[in-house]
Amino acid sequence: MKQAILVTGATGNVGQYVVKYLEERGEAVVVAGSKLDELQRRFPTAARHVELDFENPDTYEAALDGVDRVFLMRPPQIGDADVFVPFIEAMAERSIRLVAFLSLMGVETNPFPPHYKIEKYIEQSGVPSVHIRPGFFMQNVTGVHAEEIRQDDEIFIPAGNSQVSFIDAEDIGKAIAYVLADPESHRNTAYTLTGPEALDYVDIANQLTILTGRRITYAKPSMLRYRSHYIQERGLDPAYVNVTMALYLMTRLGTAKAVTDDFERLTGEKPRSFAEFARDHVDAFQR
Repeated sequence: MKQAILVTGATGNVGQYVVKYLEERGEAVVVAGSKLDELQRRFPTAARHVELDFENPDTYEAALDGVDRVFLMRPPQIGDADVFVPFIEAMAERSIRLVAFLSLMGVETNPFPPHYKIEKYIEQSGVPSVHIRPGFFMQNVTGVHAEEIRQDDEIFIPAGNSQVSFIDAEDIGKAIAYVLADPESHRNTAYTLTGPEALDYVDIANQLTILTGRRITYAKPSMLRYRSHYIQERGLDPAYVNVTMALYLMTRLGTAKAVTDDFERLTGEKPRSFAEFARDHVDAFQR
């Protein structure tokens, strides 16, 4: 009987595309998340739909039943890496051929984000693994940070003057599908996935200015001003905001500007540019 691939965070920016490209390759996919009805609506052709809560080990058995490969992602609201230890141990007790963990570009030399410890926990467990370390998602600009662009004509991100090799989440999902479909070739490896160029946030603001016909500027807030705005005014979870601050601190240190060819080597295709992505998602920036 054909074994299935478990996709955690299936409705997320990356997970939805992991499912899409795995199904295109004829793989049986078990989609996991917190809302069963949404999973069934979004993925009607999935092999199974399961509720998975990393903080509830009682949900592990159903999620891992009949599975031999796993796409693992950290839900944004969970900032404590230790939460994932029981699930990693559950994978180690089964014949998992490969776990593809959605990590973070440059995290191998930065122990502050939770991704660093999760990578180490997976490696220590003995489960064959591949760490997928993407640059910043283009969807960050159309998602959580789009509100200030729409309302205030500014990009409100504390990245200083740093450059970022943005990548489309769809490209990340596509690359992960290639990896999971050929698990033996990617055991105990890591790939850094980036877009085709490194841009600073002034570059992004200029591209959005041309695209929208409005003058978009880069606010370049301090870390404290950013934290206050997103917690006090936007009402976001402080734990989530703290994790994003750690990521933007990494960016300020220059860890997000490298451009690699890992995506092209895995897929045989060129990654999408930010200009192409923004044109296709211009509605996200309109008032």
